[in-house]
Amino acid sequence: MRSLLFVPGDSERKIAKALSSDADALILDLEDAVSPDRKATARALCAEILAQARETPKRLIVRINALDTHHALGDMAAVARRAPFGLMVPKCGGTSELEYISHILDGLEARDDIPRGQTKLLPVATETAGAVLNLVGGIRTVPRLFGMLWGAEDLAADIGALSNRDGSGAYTMPCILARNLCLLAASSAGCVPIDAVFTNFRDTAGLRAEAEAAARDGFTAKAAIHPDQIEIINAAFTPSVAATEHARRVIAAFAAAPESGAVSLEGRMLDRPHLRTAERVMARSGSSP
Repeated sequence: MRSLLFVPGDSERKIAKALSSDADALILDLEDAVSPDRKATARALCAEILAQARETPKRLIVRINALDTHHALGDMAAVARRAPFGLMVPKCGGTSELEYISHILDGLEARDDIPRGQTKLLPVATETAGAVLNLVGGIRTVPRLFGMLWGAEDLAADIGALSNRDGSGAYTMPCILARNLCLLAASSAGCVPIDAVFTNFRDTAGLRAEAEAAARDGFTAKAAIHPDQIEIINAAFTPSVAATEHARRVIAAFAAAPESGAVSLEGRMLDRPHLRTAERVMARSGSSP
């Protein structure tokens, strides 16, 4: 999974367009993209879309409303019966909230005779200062945990920042800290680290640079807010032919010397961490060694 496209949960037209896009996953949004008076409409539409789109190769994820609202439980009750791939949990404060939601899903899946654990969890892990601090100790493994997304918009508001980017367009230091902690926490938990949305969807050069930097640093996917962003994101998170071929040579070199902790390749000494990186490149490319 390389790209996750947010789409308003109350817009049948936009959902249809998103389903025809090249995004690997859709996030049907019941939270920020839907006004309070449209919550019930969005919930019903998302449940209908999930029922109709069972054969789509896309992973369908529903962003529910935050647990401190009166909408969250209704969101889960309505969409769980349709067995979405995942629920995105906004304003997530840490492991205890994920465990609480997981227990609720256990009951809802039993209600609807759905295999336990079918629906995964993807928390937005950095939307409050407290959530960011909770990442320092890591998030305990929750069986349903699939990935973690970081974001800067709500975090900036929570800490009273005037902006989440500086004059050059780069993220400010608090946001960089949140980004890096999300990456490390996701890696520690063994789940997918997902880079934040790039809100200026007309700035293709800026998006490309940010997506490529995220892929370089270890993120394996990025969220999007517009279908036009998907091609750039997919390209950034798909290893190039040259990278794939180099990874194949690294794996072959270690295979030829299985007892060695290090090998020589093209004038460089490589050790086991290089092998792990090569194996990950091959996995992401979908190729065999």
